Amino acid sequence: MAREDLRAIVQYIGKDNPTIARVFGKPLRDKTTLLADHPALGRPGRLPDIRELVVHPNYIVFYRVLDEACTVQVLRVKHAAQPVP
Repeated sequence: MAREDLRAIVQYIGKDNPTIARVFGKPLRDKTTLLADHPALGRPGRLPDIRELVVHPNYIVFYRVLDEACTVQVLRVKHAAQPVP
């Protein structure tokens, strides 16, 4: 779902500003990649066992840490104004 969310966000932004859309996804992916080494980087989420990482002032990555080895599962990428998944 998270990949589909990111594609939809980039497509939406691209309707108004294709240049911004082309560069928008990379910083989000870069910040999300940090979770592999720093799974506690995000704040505790509003839902049980879910963490939230603000990757842009308007976008939040929802993820969970699956095990003691700190495997991270990215669940969704949502606009901050959207309901919590």
